[in-house]
Amino acid sequence: MKISEIKHDEELLRLGQNGDKQATEELIRRYAGLVRRCARGFFLIGGETEDLLQEGMIGLYSAIVGYQKDGGSSFKNFAYTCISRQIIDAVKGAASKKNEPLNGGVFLHDVEWMLAESSMDPEEALILSEESKEFRQKMSRELSDFEFKITTMYLEGMSSAEICAATGKSAKSVDNAVQRSKKKLQKILKK
Repeated sequence: MKISEIKHDEELLRLGQNGDKQATEELIRRYAGLVRRCARGFFLIGGETEDLLQEGMIGLYSAIVGYQKDGGSSFKNFAYTCISRQIIDAVKGAASKKNEPLNGGVFLHDVEWMLAESSMDPEEALILSEESKEFRQKMSRELSDFEFKITTMYLEGMSSAEICAATGKSAKSVDNAVQRSKKKLQKILKK
């Protein structure tokens, strides 16, 4: 049986944890979308989402290596926790000038959804929730209605093609709105 034909993640985990590189690669392929959703929830001043995608992939790999089914959470929940913590740690820990783009990371996801999927410390969760609400309010004041709508869709993980289809706007119009939004949001974060 081919690795890609294995339906259950637990079987791939068992194989991957026993050194099967193809099984590990298949899990990484299957969970790449989760990594993208987690990484897109951050806005980086002067940075790229790719930086956080790499951190998220490190978190996913850690989840694959470290997962043990001892009556605890499912692998999906465990992977989500490892990915999001790796990204959050990268944002919090990036204190040097070299990693300055990560210092301005702001979490933009729906915090309630994230909290339901993880076991985050309640104090940390409250702070994260308040920061997210405050930043969304600033976004709604600074961005035009169209820019806010496009940026929200982008941060929710929609591709440019999906945004174009949903809004009826051209790819150029959507891309310009995202670029204008990034510049405006950088100014907000520097205040």
